[in-house]
Amino acid sequence: MRHYNQRLFRSARSILKNDQDAEEAVQDAYLSAWLNISSYRAESQLSTWLTRIVINQALMRRRKQQRRAAIVPIVPQTEAEEVELMPYDTTDTPEHRVERDDVRHLIERNIDDLPDGFRHVFVLRALEDLSVEETAQCLNIPEATVRSRFFRARAQLREALAREMDMNVCNAFRFDGQRCDRIVVNVLARIHNQLRERAQIL
Repeated sequence: MRHYNQRLFRSARSILKNDQDAEEAVQDAYLSAWLNISSYRAESQLSTWLTRIVINQALMRRRKQQRRAAIVPIVPQTEAEEVELMPYDTTDTPEHRVERDDVRHLIERNIDDLPDGFRHVFVLRALEDLSVEETAQCLNIPEATVRSRFFRARAQLREALAREMDMNVCNAFRFDGQRCDRIVVNVLARIHNQLRERAQIL
């Protein structure tokens, strides 16, 4: 399990886009593999077989979620039972705020790394939303220079951000030791329960 945990977790998460759901799908997949190990014919690698199982588990879990989401209860409402709907941003969780802060710090750091002339133009044009004319006036440079520097600043910023993404993409959905241990413990507990149930039947 420790050998394949990360691969299976990433596979499940790519479908479910939720860490907890992905963990549960991996556990279900391991249990299914254990129960059906006799069907493994070694026609493909074990990792491939396990990956197919976890993908099927994730797809089944997602279909169930979609079916539940499609069921909208119809509640009769009278004028005396008016409900005031308050706007609520479900994405505004502490985790999402941290993620947004991380992205903001990444962008800010790369803006700071732009050459001075480019950075000045970029901040005024992109962040302050000044026009080309206003930016030229503020920096006392020709409008053509503002246009060229802004174009080159955006290109450099995109390149820098793309480079950082390329360097860090392999660390996406990091599989830390705690999550790995939790999956192992949970799967072994479920297998233990299965064995105990079988022993009671016999």
